[in-house]
Amino acid sequence: MKIISMIPARYSASRFPGKLMQDLGGKTVILRTYEATVATHLFDEVYVVTDSDIIYQEIIANGGKAIMSVAEHESGSDRIAEAIENIQCDIVVNVQGDEPFTERSSLEKLLSVFHDDVQKSIDLASLMVEIKDVDDINNPNTVKVIVNQNNFALYFSRSPIPFPREENVGTKYFKHKGVYAFRKQALMDFQKLPMCSLETTEKIECIRYLEYGKNIKMVETSVEGVEIDTPADLKRARSIWK
Repeated sequence: MKIISMIPARYSASRFPGKLMQDLGGKTVILRTYEATVATHLFDEVYVVTDSDIIYQEIIANGGKAIMSVAEHESGSDRIAEAIENIQCDIVVNVQGDEPFTERSSLEKLLSVFHDDVQKSIDLASLMVEIKDVDDINNPNTVKVIVNQNNFALYFSRSPIPFPREENVGTKYFKHKGVYAFRKQALMDFQKLPMCSLETTEKIECIRYLEYGKNIKMVETSVEGVEIDTPADLKRARSIWK
């Protein structure tokens, strides 16, 4: 089974433009993420796929592998689907470009889903981490996920789900970490499917998979990491890096 990693990287992020080229301990955020992904030794190949010549040159100049997107894309999945169309692989892991603290243990758990899926019934898998902080639960920038008894995703939302109508019943809340592992065919199917109302409303791309009946296996991890979405996140990441 050939497993590759793709790191989608846009320069013009809406909340923090140019964040991937910010300095983190003497290297850019995107280079830190690329090197951390390579260092897991879980992948046959690791690529950054980007619409930015600045990011492309940053990776190439430091001995990495990068692919320039041809078309404009609404989501990371669309960008990766274009890039892998002519690459032979079985599983594609999407590591977000703003995750410089990417580590091996969580990715190993994610990939084990496919090693154990003899019937190939799982289309994609993703990570979730329990959250207890009320501010995080109510923060629309924190995507929440609810799952069934077998940890298959039921829905993703920026709202607090489930809504705590009844408190003190031991309900757990899970943050969806933006790390995915796909079967290649699931990605190729994704780019052909039009965006529906739920995805449009929430602006969460994995909802499209659910709307079209794909099976998403969620894997719990205790490693939250730091996603660099804002200047405050970058400040925190720099403090941790020291």
